[in-house]
Amino acid sequence: MDTFSAAVMLFLIMDPLGNLPVFLSILRHIDPKRRRKVMMRELLFSLAIMMGFLFAGQQILSFLNLRQEAVSIAGGIILFLIAIKMIFPTPGGVTGLAAGEEPFLVPMAIPMIAGPSILASLLLLANQAPGRMTDWSLALLMAWGASAVILMFYEVFNKLLGERGLTAVERLMGMLLVMISVQMLLDGVHHYLQVVG
Repeated sequence: MDTFSAAVMLFLIMDPLGNLPVFLSILRHIDPKRRRKVMMRELLFSLAIMMGFLFAGQQILSFLNLRQEAVSIAGGIILFLIAIKMIFPTPGGVTGLAAGEEPFLVPMAIPMIAGPSILASLLLLANQAPGRMTDWSLALLMAWGASAVILMFYEVFNKLLGERGLTAVERLMGMLLVMISVQMLLDGVHHYLQVVG
């Protein structure tokens, strides 16, 4: 796989367009002047986490005696809980935070941007071709950069959708997120059973 193909694959897994409704619903509760700073902070956190996983993911999992399947199962559970809150909103919104309280690391950086699928893909790239870490780093930066541009212009989508449109998209994405999270959970269990069996 060349660098560009890897970048496209990572970009599709990050799914910035799919994450937009979740990000919009989280940012609605934050002071408008702080939104862009919060978004950039969470994007930088996610990049640091993904780079860390690319270079040291296998060692981290080995040190903690964790399987890659555990990352997938845990991510699936977290996404499922977020999806339920999207479908059945609570006063604190998707994050359960009080209005105006900023999210920190979860759920924007993890698992929305640096989710279990992207972390598992980075582990796979690093394991398959450990001599091409520069290529994989460049691919990750390209995918992250494209995602960051889309997510930083969330206000354009907010104006296009409006309040009711945003609520409708949020519920719809919640339903899709439930399916994705269940699939993630099933994949993790299936791979675990294959390894154990």
